[in-house]
Amino acid sequence: MPSGQRLENKVAIVTGAGTRGEIAGTGQAASILMAREGAKVLLSDIDIDRAEETLNTIEKEGGTAKIFIGDVTSEKDCEAMVNESVKQFGKLDILFNNVGGPGGGMVTEIEEEDWHRSIDLNMKSAVMGSKYAIPTMEKSGGGSIINVSSIDGTQAGSTRNVPYSISKAAISHLSRIMAVHHGRQNIRVNCVAPGHVYGAFPNRFKKMEDDWRELRKKAGPLGTEGTAWDVGWAVVYLASDEAKWVTGVVLPVDAGVQAASPLSMLGDIIGSEEPKSNLY
Repeated sequence: MPSGQRLENKVAIVTGAGTRGEIAGTGQAASILMAREGAKVLLSDIDIDRAEETLNTIEKEGGTAKIFIGDVTSEKDCEAMVNESVKQFGKLDILFNNVGGPGGGMVTEIEEEDWHRSIDLNMKSAVMGSKYAIPTMEKSGGGSIINVSSIDGTQAGSTRNVPYSISKAAISHLSRIMAVHHGRQNIRVNCVAPGHVYGAFPNRFKKMEDDWRELRKKAGPLGTEGTAWDVGWAVVYLASDEAKWVTGVVLPVDAGVQAASPLSMLGDIIGSEEPKSNLY
């Protein structure tokens, strides 16, 4: 097992920790990386087959993990999840609120059922998980909570996904509020805001074509494609003592997309030979 041990003696819960297929999702990547860094990980998922894929990888590498099957949009299941962490490992140091899901449509197209589903998956799950994690962390002297926003929650785009975007924007601000409310309990709360990575989540709905992947690479200053592993490493950092003075941060993991003006990247995207100054 690779020896980093940045999370040695830490206990973590990762929601949405499973993935089905060859392409890792953020929850799976973060779980595996945390285990490699010495954490004991409770793999929370609603699908046991997906969770077992992550568990098998961790155990093959010599790490320690257990599975919790539950629905984190249920307050009762969130309470049981935190209790299971204490039962299995004696405490809780890290909560990665990773669960999320899509919600499509413009305001004029939203179905009420879809709206509630998106809010429950992306917001309620983080609130309820944190509600029970915080008192448990406090008993152990503190901890780290990492939430997941998105580039769609920080910038407006043409994609018709209002419920998803609004819920992700709310998660960013929720993270700041929680950081202020619980800092004196030695609980840090931060948020990662991934760009459009190539991972299990988008491919679950539609296989991404190579030409579209190339266009997405060109949209960022680095000109490269991100994966769930890039997001996972950001989560490891925020969970670790290396970030002990970092709280209330929304950390973009996006090859610089959120830092750049869209027009500044237009030449790279369309292959223009015109000087950049002429693109504005």
